[in-house]
Amino acid sequence: MSHSPHLGVTVTVKDPNYEVVLSKRYSKFGKFTFTSHASGQHFLCFQTNSTRFSVFAAERMRLHLDIQMGEHSIERNTEKTKDNMEILENSLRHLTDQMMYITRQQEYQREKEETFRMISEDTNSKVLWWAVIQTSVLLSVGFWQMKKLKDFFIAKKLV
Repeated sequence: MSHSPHLGVTVTVKDPNYEVVLSKRYSKFGKFTFTSHASGQHFLCFQTNSTRFSVFAAERMRLHLDIQMGEHSIERNTEKTKDNMEILENSLRHLTDQMMYITRQQEYQREKEETFRMISEDTNSKVLWWAVIQTSVLLSVGFWQMKKLKDFFIAKKLV
């Protein structure tokens, strides 16, 4: 454990043929796994990036190794991958269901909007016809009153 944020470790793993399987730099905390296609003795190399001599350094680093070998660790990774795939499949199904729900809601809203637009257009046309009828009734009543008033004035000989 180190209190220095810049302190880190470079991990290099080589297979029995001395080919590099993994080479990665880790900061304060890290975890690594690797799968080798060759069986036999593997070489693990841990290098710190500190340039101080460990006796005089105020910083200390602790390294914990938990090495698991064989098919068991690979199967466990496979099970984790299968679990992750199932989680992803469930998330994908959920997202697909949500998309279908949203699509149905949009179609429903379009139908409601179309119905509302038809009702509005029908109401507007009825209002227009009602205004035309009112205007024609008003004009006919006005002409009828003027004719009756004219006839009244002619009958009384005022005009």
